[in-house]
Amino acid sequence: MTQSLLGFAAAFALIFLRVPIATSLALVGFVGYAMVNGLPQSLFSLGLIAKGTTLVYSLSVLPLFILMGNLVAGAGISHDLFRAGHLILGRLRGGLAIATVAACAGFGAICGSSAATAATMAKVSVPPMRQAGYADRLAVATVAAGGTLGILIPPSIIMVVYGVSTMTHIGMLFVAGIVPGIVAVLGYVLAVKWVVWRDPEAAPLGERVAWTAKLQALRGLWPVLVLFGLVMGGLYGGWFTATEAGGIGATGAFVFALFHHELKLRDIGEILVDTALTSASLMAIFLGAAIFGEFVNQTGVHDALLGLVQGSGLPSFGIALIIIAIYMVMGCVLESISIILLTIPVFFPIIVSLGYDPIWFGVIIVVATEIGLITPPIGVNLFVIRSIIPDVTMGTLLRGILPFIIVDFGRILLLAAVPEITLWLPRLLF
Repeated sequence: MTQSLLGFAAAFALIFLRVPIATSLALVGFVGYAMVNGLPQSLFSLGLIAKGTTLVYSLSVLPLFILMGNLVAGAGISHDLFRAGHLILGRLRGGLAIATVAACAGFGAICGSSAATAATMAKVSVPPMRQAGYADRLAVATVAAGGTLGILIPPSIIMVVYGVSTMTHIGMLFVAGIVPGIVAVLGYVLAVKWVVWRDPEAAPLGERVAWTAKLQALRGLWPVLVLFGLVMGGLYGGWFTATEAGGIGATGAFVFALFHHELKLRDIGEILVDTALTSASLMAIFLGAAIFGEFVNQTGVHDALLGLVQGSGLPSFGIALIIIAIYMVMGCVLESISIILLTIPVFFPIIVSLGYDPIWFGVIIVVATEIGLITPPIGVNLFVIRSIIPDVTMGTLLRGILPFIIVDFGRILLLAAVPEITLWLPRLLF
């Protein structure tokens, strides 16, 4: 137990010192494993772990979904999503902010990355909202919060990581994210309406738009609908696996990108290189986490924690809330994938022993880390927005994001208290 705690402390210290996450986990894991089992056994196990971690067929889904998201982002489909929302909802007070939330949901459905969704939509939606007279605090906070939908609404890269790490059905995880994703969108719309009710000047009324223009904008969304329907419909219908869905989605995104007016053929090479670099980085993190996880398993910390939990006298729901709170705190300072790979060896056996469904736990983890992405001191999405729109102060962002964080707290409590909200759809379809 003590060895494991020291290992976690050393890993966190290296990460905060800006040592790459993969290197931090691999170094601490290897040294810890060597201290427990000796250097010769550690070297032998290192080779086995590297082979067993990287040569896994299910991991091939990661670069495919990353490629699909990069192609969609590069093709400028986000502009079409926001334009449709702008024309349909722009007349309402706060309509552009609501359109931004809807566009983030649509973009997240074919991107799978929170940071990419936030960065892309910041470029697309903040300038029109500023031009329309929206307060900066509402404009930038809406994008920061809406960006978190990229890791919840399927297909989601973080759900793939969780599914591979815990051997949980990825298709069921994708399905389970749909209803919580809808709840998240409705919650963010409620936050926007509350802000403009408190301060009508934060979001002036827009101009009326003819119905013909609205219908024309909707027709421009067909690539998004076709791509999402193809990937998710094939998964739900049992026509292909998650890996095959990633391949089909990437191919479809490639076709759309080639024929889309904002993406040229010369840009494809840059997208492929970026996808390769991102995929290699994720694989390195997977390997480092596997080495660290093997060290944690050798210390027996999960058995010790399980015994502590069983002897604590706390109800299962109370223990689950404590674990959720830990994820929310970690989400404030660490990147989502790193959190999952760090903590799954410890918390997943406890959750399963308490009788909770792994599908439910996967969605809860995603929602908890979502909240961390917009929560100080190191909410990743807040810094993404600041890098895109540097003239917005962090104080403005923090004032604007508070209503969205409050809504998120209510959402995660609801999903934790009523697991059927998450589980009824995957049980129905699978």
